[in-house]
Amino acid sequence: MATPTGASGADPGLFGPASVTWQLHGDPMMWIAGIRALYLQALHPDAVRGVMINSSFLDDAWGRLMRTAGYVGTRTYGTTDAAEKAGARVRRIHRLLGVDDPELLLWVHCAETDSYLHVLRRSGIPLDDRQADRYLTEQRVSARLVGLDPDRVPGTTTALAAYFDRMRPALTAGPDARTVDAFLRRPPVPPPLVPARALIWRQVAALAYDSLPPYAHTLYGRPAPSPATVTHRLRVTGNLLRSVPSRIRWQLPPRHILEAVARLGPDTRPAPYTLRTRAAILDGPGRA
Repeated sequence: MATPTGASGADPGLFGPASVTWQLHGDPMMWIAGIRALYLQALHPDAVRGVMINSSFLDDAWGRLMRTAGYVGTRTYGTTDAAEKAGARVRRIHRLLGVDDPELLLWVHCAETDSYLHVLRRSGIPLDDRQADRYLTEQRVSARLVGLDPDRVPGTTTALAAYFDRMRPALTAGPDARTVDAFLRRPPVPPPLVPARALIWRQVAALAYDSLPPYAHTLYGRPAPSPATVTHRLRVTGNLLRSVPSRIRWQLPPRHILEAVARLGPDTRPAPYTLRTRAAILDGPGRA
């Protein structure tokens, strides 16, 4: 297993700087990938029904999105103890809300990891097939945190594609999915932010939707531009967002990456464009 660089004796967390996960999850296109995941997750009628009945998604959607982002940041860049405690809180909430069915949790997990991997690769991150499989294998750790058996979670792109093929007959864009779709296209915002919603959010949500697989466009009943056009837009957007210096982007709360770099040392900064030059990435996830 690779030895992560960083401060001697510091806790690298569940993944560590030698993992693909560490390098990918600091990319700004993760926000678009997260919205894509919501679109995809909503196509499972049982999964989206549980969200609509038992959570405050529509009443506090922004808070939910930020809490989800915070959780992903903690499990990626936080200490082992912080990640395990965050996972325990998620499992407890799922039990209280009655949404801890393993099959539904598996769907949510696979829609999330597929979206992260798909959007980041398509937007220009140089990730080869072996590294993509490495990422999915690492994400079995994230699956364990929410209560899944890691051995039942797809750990390669081939296995993940086969899982989606099996699930497609169960997917539909029912009333709950259309509620999520309408919300993501036009979320409620304070009056001063209405222009920003029209100028920025609409474009972000549209790009997330367009990056969905064709069968999802068919189910939602809205066409998308050609795949080549979508890929071009993802690359342009990725290049634009990545042009903002990371020292500025990472200042936004909750600052997980900055805290991790301070803990482990400056040479552990996430840098996805170096993946092709980091042979140690393929040695294995986790701590040295």
